[in-house]
Amino acid sequence: MRAIAIIPIPGLPEVAEGDDVAGLIAGAARAAGTPLEHGDVVVIAQKIVSKAEGRKVSLAAVAPSPRALELAEACRKDPRLVELVLGESDEIVRCAPGVLIARHRLGFVVANAAIDQSNLPGSDNHALLLPEDPDGSAGRLAERFCAEAGGPVATIINDSFGRPFREGTCGVAIGCAGLEALVDLRGGRDREGRVLQASVVAHADEIAAAASLVMGQADEGVPAAIVRGVSLGATPQPASVLVRARERDLFAGAGT
Repeated sequence: MRAIAIIPIPGLPEVAEGDDVAGLIAGAARAAGTPLEHGDVVVIAQKIVSKAEGRKVSLAAVAPSPRALELAEACRKDPRLVELVLGESDEIVRCAPGVLIARHRLGFVVANAAIDQSNLPGSDNHALLLPEDPDGSAGRLAERFCAEAGGPVATIINDSFGRPFREGTCGVAIGCAGLEALVDLRGGRDREGRVLQASVVAHADEIAAAASLVMGQADEGVPAAIVRGVSLGATPQPASVLVRARERDLFAGAGT
């Protein structure tokens, strides 16, 4: 078993649309005395990727539809935010006072379609959407990091999601490149020689959650970290493999 290090990357500036996120992170890592190395995983907060990709939306430019107005009254949220949720979602899963859970167009079932206003300048008048293609974004960033390190470097874009039947939020991978995101251990054996029947590990999510310990989810101001010492695996996969297909939903229609 190898030791694992989780290294925060401090000193990153406030990111704006068009900024070179890969260059900023690589430069900050060098300045901190922890330059990128072969086999590293760079975990990046979704917010700075979305900001750089121009996913910040002015609420003044949003006109709520009748459906948004109806849902906003039920969940007691800003109708303009609800309209953004509708635009980013395939389905509204739950609407109740203070709660709006949606199935994001990328497959994530998450509160408010993962639209956020925290740690966002002008947050009363703006909202931030997820990247259009988080796996594609991770791939482009990973290419830059590999060139910086002169060898393989994986990239995870993480966000904080709630989880069914669990309190609190936890870091999860919404974009991934250069890493085996889902490790299937079925067919292997445990220490007693029993054949594993159901062991499939969300490797990228575990790394994303670990990095969140140093990145934080409030005012820490550390939107990127290096996770060093984990296996990148044999077959790189996008984070989309972590999304369970709708036809395998174990809870839809439960009790009917």
